[in-house]
Amino acid sequence: MTKQMDQSKEKGAVLKYLAKFKGQKRTTPLVSPVPTDILITLIGAFLGIAILSILTLEYMTPMLATPLGASAVLVFGAPDAPLSQPRNVILGHALSAIVGVTTYQIWGIHWWSVTLGTSLAVLVMLLTKTTHPPGGATAMFAILNAAKPIYVLTPIIAGSLLLVLVGIFVNNLSPNRNYPRYWY
Repeated sequence: MTKQMDQSKEKGAVLKYLAKFKGQKRTTPLVSPVPTDILITLIGAFLGIAILSILTLEYMTPMLATPLGASAVLVFGAPDAPLSQPRNVILGHALSAIVGVTTYQIWGIHWWSVTLGTSLAVLVMLLTKTTHPPGGATAMFAILNAAKPIYVLTPIIAGSLLLVLVGIFVNNLSPNRNYPRYWY
């Protein structure tokens, strides 16, 4: 009898777990930003990435890394989001870059080192309250590109600082925006 009850509980737990997959019904409609904010987003993303690109391609100062493109989406497209705030952008990238470079330096490039480095970057960001989704890509990029320690400073810290600075100047042109919402 106990065995049947245990199996029934297990089946119920599995069904409850699987029921989560269908999600919930949306209670609020998807909204689009006002046209002014869309234009400001475009201008901010353009200027932020333009500065990084010019420094990299014209002045041979390495300021571009693909995760910074994702950060531009957050800083300019979702400036109110907690994960878009300067602490998260700068420290999330910096800590993830340190984890990625360290992982590569110790273990090189393997399927498991890429996995470990990216996972550890997520862990470090969570523990330090600096979660920034592109940080996972920052760590992965470091490992896959055999990054040297300078990668932490440039392009990562310098590039994320520049994006935040452009975000401060451009996002605040909108009467609907206040960036940053907080620094720490």
